Amino acid sequence: MLPFIAENLAPIMFAALVLFLLLGYPAAFSLAAVGLVFFVIGVELAPYSGGAINLSWPLLGTMPERIYGVMTNDTLLAIPFFAYMGLILERSGMAEDLLETVGQLFGSVRGGLAFAVIFVGALLAATTGVVAASVISMGLISLPIMMRYGYDRRFSAGTIAASGTLAQIFPPSLVLIVLADQLGRSVGDMYTGALIPALILTGLYAVFAFAIAFIWKTAAPGLPPEAIRYRQPDGSRGYLSLVVLTSICSVSALLIMLQSHYRGADFVVLTMTLGVCFAVVIAGINWLLRLVRGPQFLSPLAEQVVFVMVPPLLLIFLVLGTIFIGVATPTEGGAMGAVGAMLLALGKRYSEGNRARFNFEIMRSAAQSTTKLSAFVMFILIGARIFSLTFYGVNGHLWVEHLLTSLPGGEVGFLIFVNILVFFLAFFLDFFELAFIIVPLLAPAAEALGIDLIWFGVILAVNMQTSFMHPPFGFALFYLRSVAPRAPYVDKVTGQTMPPVTTAQIYWGALPYLCIQLFVVALLIAFLGLVRHDPPPTAHRPAVTAPGGAAPAFKSEGFHLPPYPPAIPGAPPPDTTGPGAPTLDMSVPPDLVKPSEVKP
Repeated sequence: MLPFIAENLAPIMFAALVLFLLLGYPAAFSLAAVGLVFFVIGVELAPYSGGAINLSWPLLGTMPERIYGVMTNDTLLAIPFFAYMGLILERSGMAEDLLETVGQLFGSVRGGLAFAVIFVGALLAATTGVVAASVISMGLISLPIMMRYGYDRRFSAGTIAASGTLAQIFPPSLVLIVLADQLGRSVGDMYTGALIPALILTGLYAVFAFAIAFIWKTAAPGLPPEAIRYRQPDGSRGYLSLVVLTSICSVSALLIMLQSHYRGADFVVLTMTLGVCFAVVIAGINWLLRLVRGPQFLSPLAEQVVFVMVPPLLLIFLVLGTIFIGVATPTEGGAMGAVGAMLLALGKRYSEGNRARFNFEIMRSAAQSTTKLSAFVMFILIGARIFSLTFYGVNGHLWVEHLLTSLPGGEVGFLIFVNILVFFLAFFLDFFELAFIIVPLLAPAAEALGIDLIWFGVILAVNMQTSFMHPPFGFALFYLRSVAPRAPYVDKVTGQTMPPVTTAQIYWGALPYLCIQLFVVALLIAFLGLVRHDPPPTAHRPAVTAPGGAAPAFKSEGFHLPPYPPAIPGAPPPDTTGPGAPTLDMSVPPDLVKPSEVKP
């Protein structure tokens, strides 16, 4: 009995972890407890395992070093910076300004408020990177407005929740940082690869909203004339001025960037940055002319759109642009974003004379929330390190790799199975828990099958979005439920009594957007080209084999043996196949390998 348990300790350990999580214990403590308990069991059962268990008491002494490695990880240092940046922007009221302005931009268009929520959700995703901040802020601001103007409650709730989850996939997403760290890939490459899928997902949300507004007219009406502001003296909206401004800025930026050497995502981000800068200059000149009562060439709507949307856009381009072109690392970009968010909020405070825009209380609450989030991530990662030490010691990684690589269908079969597994695990686990527990087990099998890990990571990131939209466990649905009205209330503008939003309406509204997310996962599996990035130079390195076709006992990265014997000018190349040819002994003497030095 003991030999059987010892040889199958890896699946038993994994089943014990699943059991603890299903019982409701915190993930960080479940990981650490299971890892330590099974370490003791593994050491005791090692003599009965026939070599399947490589655990010993001295190995436990490496744990402080592993935990210290977590605390000094430069990549993960970007998480508190981006979280703080997003929280400052959300608490300073910029999200409210964006929603109001974009809602006015779409005006009387049917479904205009839904388009505004989706667009602003994408913009907030690129500035906050935190789903909770996006969903709560948009739920507080836009849900009462959508209900006021007769939007269907299911459609409104689903649109707000789904738009908030875009923070999962839009750079600088926190989950992309974690996935890059766990997959051993560059955060910049992960950001570049996720950009097009994020835009596709946003576009499909907008297409669905348009279809609902076109087919079901009463579900998404346009704003009434009395609710529309920012008109010109003759009563027109001033769209022509905005279109001309956009065209001039876009063409000018494009002509300048075509002379540069930048291409791909770098080209797009820098072109948009230049276009936004041109718009700021033109709107600033128009504002000065208005102060001196001179001739103006921009409509009030165009000027409002520029002054409200440009600050967060410039912050996005400052962060992503410096990362994409290689000027700054993600950690440095996050630090610049955090400082830039405070400067923007400070500028809003003094330009409007409103102290509520930025004060010490906002900084304190943002720092407190950032600390909680960072501590949550660190504790999960420390627990995962403890778990992985034992799991690798019982050859659990080999068990998982053999299990996954033997699936029928090869690469496609593996991707389908893994995504179904992640989809169902997302019912119970948060995306941080999925990234720290599941991804390290899946990555070796994916790499063994020759799957590009950036592509794999982006697919998983989109799939993990569903963890926020699953009825009844989706976190985005919980966030929206916490701010949606639970009882009838009196609208402040119309004075009418509005019915509440029920939990069932939130759940039903989330289902269509959940299906859209799964459709995008299928698109990414079918079309590798949607995930664009520069592959590492070692991606297509030919496999190295020892004499006789056997795999060598070690891998050499970046180390090249000189030709032997040395080449002599004019001499024929040496014979490496005939009798007497030189050979290279790649074996390692057994006495140089100590069991205590073998680390899982």
